[in-house]
Amino acid sequence: MHRVLQYMRKMTKLSVNINKFATLRNARGGNNPDLVKIATDCQHFGAEGITIHPRPDERHITTQDVYNLKPIITTEYNIEGYPDERYIKLVADTHPEQATLVPDPPDVLTSNAGWDTKKEKQLLQDVIGKLKENGCRVSIFVGPDAEMAAAAKDVGADRIELYTEAYARAYKQNREEAIKPYQDAALAAQEVGLEINAGHDLDLENLRYFYLNIPSLSEVSIGHALVCNALYMGLENSIRLYLKELR
Repeated sequence: MHRVLQYMRKMTKLSVNINKFATLRNARGGNNPDLVKIATDCQHFGAEGITIHPRPDERHITTQDVYNLKPIITTEYNIEGYPDERYIKLVADTHPEQATLVPDPPDVLTSNAGWDTKKEKQLLQDVIGKLKENGCRVSIFVGPDAEMAAAAKDVGADRIELYTEAYARAYKQNREEAIKPYQDAALAAQEVGLEINAGHDLDLENLRYFYLNIPSLSEVSIGHALVCNALYMGLENSIRLYLKELR
């Protein structure tokens, strides 16, 4: 059974994180680029989900964006965030298909660690219980640690999202060593019945190797790199290139 799980291949979805488009808009005020149009176009170009991370300081996604985007999502709406009362209310109001919990407090620049699913067990159990009342799937951010990945089952999560910054940093030096702890964490999660997402610093250079070596991967969430690619290659072409890496 161990080996069957390890080599089972499934389709991996691409969810486009549109935070950086909101950062660009907020730099000048107004509504250019229009996030509703961006999300609509991403889906039209083949994206299989839209991800946002509405931080309390609204430095990119605003509270109003969360509500404005909901009616035009025809794929999957994934709302990331630290599980404070504000976040829980946004999920309760908009009923996204997926809520992804990240452990970073409001003042950090970007997500930079996974949950300690044992130490924070009670907090996560309480929050996940509330979120599931809204009918959404719950994923929690974890590092490449098999013990933390497996323990995500005990807090009630449906999926883990593997935090892939360490993989992306080490990829050029030794990709075999870089992927190994992620394979171990993915297998540990699979064996307790959890599905697997991934995100953070995945790009056109390192994505395919990750995809090929994590056969159980359900979804990747990609934002910063895809937006940077779009500056040179256009949004439609960039999305199609990322999808090609996942096929």
